[in-house]
Amino acid sequence: METQFDCVIDRYQTASLKWDNVRSMFGVDDVLPMWVADMDFMVPAPVLEAIRQRLEHGILGYTERPDSYFAAVSEWMLTRFNWSVRKEWIHFAPGVVPAISFIIQAFSSPGDKVVVQPPVYYPFMNTTTNNGRQVVYNPLKLANGRYTMDFADLERKLAPPDVKLLLLCHPHNPGGAVWTREELTKLGKICLEHKVLVVSDEIHADLIFKGHTHIPFASISENFAQNTLVCTAPSKTFNLAGLQTANIIIPNPQLGAVFAAHMKTVHLVRPNVFGTLATESAYRYGSAWLEELLDYLQGNMEFLVDYCETNIRQIKVMKPEGTYLVWLDCRALGMNDEELNQFLLTQAKVALDGGTWFGPGGEGFVRINIACPRATLADGLKRIGQALNAWEASKR
Repeated sequence: METQFDCVIDRYQTASLKWDNVRSMFGVDDVLPMWVADMDFMVPAPVLEAIRQRLEHGILGYTERPDSYFAAVSEWMLTRFNWSVRKEWIHFAPGVVPAISFIIQAFSSPGDKVVVQPPVYYPFMNTTTNNGRQVVYNPLKLANGRYTMDFADLERKLAPPDVKLLLLCHPHNPGGAVWTREELTKLGKICLEHKVLVVSDEIHADLIFKGHTHIPFASISENFAQNTLVCTAPSKTFNLAGLQTANIIIPNPQLGAVFAAHMKTVHLVRPNVFGTLATESAYRYGSAWLEELLDYLQGNMEFLVDYCETNIRQIKVMKPEGTYLVWLDCRALGMNDEELNQFLLTQAKVALDGGTWFGPGGEGFVRINIACPRATLADGLKRIGQALNAWEASKR
């Protein structure tokens, strides 16, 4: 049965980063973009209606977050994750990546060290170095098709006194691991022991596949809550990235005061009028839409796995536990990373995220975005399969 998510929407000439910026990103423009993490789906109808009503009012002046906004965020966290969040914990930021940058600025000094767990979302590294801090790698270990944390290495990496922060990607991007309570507890105890703040990026928390459960890091214990800044946003869940709205949840009042003071220094204290409206509306009225989305993404993920196992056996799918971003293991092709990326762009005519973007451990991998109509996903996979068949025929 056809669903709303099967509708193919033409996004060209809408100033879309994903669709209209391909040439500047990849050097070509005749490719199918399946890279950056936004969805090719229309946002929930209640969100559109809230924006329409505000437009009809006709005045788009400065805005504040009303009490109803904070209530909607808190109710969402309680309903989805059984996490009780107070109004005073919820701080504004114009996105999770900017928030991570501000946190690095506020809670460390130039030259200090920030721990990341590669392969991981590449702005973690870029934001750290752009702020004059040093990246310390605690590489993940790949076993049985899933990443796990190297806690012995983490102990060593957190020991120096100039290590101030750990950036946790939770759920993990690009590997799709939904970290378990046991994994999170081990990590949290090590960070407490070494007095290292945890910055938990939980932007994909709502996008969890069947059989797995997201646990907010700060909800595990009071000690963890007092040592954690949780970065959340409705952008990935409801396809609202262009509205530049995030909620940084900081249970520790001292940490919250430091963050708020830093936001005042850069004069980022007022939210986007449409971002505020959309966030509240999505959290109040978007649950049914989200459940339909999760079912559709589950189907896309299963379609991807089946297609690769049947038609592109040279590429192994790391089956995700969460997120709509899937890590593809292309190492069996025997190509180096430049050859692999050029093959996908010039022969398969698809634009994916290169594995090396994600740091050490990303070599030989690429990341594909499956948050698109199934026809688009099928088109992209068919392109890759046909290109691989032609490439292998040329070698005979």
